[in-house]
Amino acid sequence: MSKQEVFDKVVAIIGPFAKDEEALKGATEETNILTDLKVNSARLVDIILDFEDQFDIAIDDDAADQIQTLGDAVNKILEIKG
Repeated sequence: MSKQEVFDKVVAIIGPFAKDEEALKGATEETNILTDLKVNSARLVDIILDFEDQFDIAIDDDAADQIQTLGDAVNKILEIKG
């Protein structure tokens, strides 16, 4: 799976949780999930669980805490998938 494919899938997973749809439309790897997309921090747990299900991976708590931007999510998913 390419980095772009992972990015597109990450954006699709986060989409229903994002309160700022305009920011989502122009999202880049630097887009911050909490501040730019206005995702509720409690929903971030749901998003991580969705990542695990959709990509068939396990993200430990320390790794999850490091995911702040879309790029962080993409890179972590690619790192875990190897």
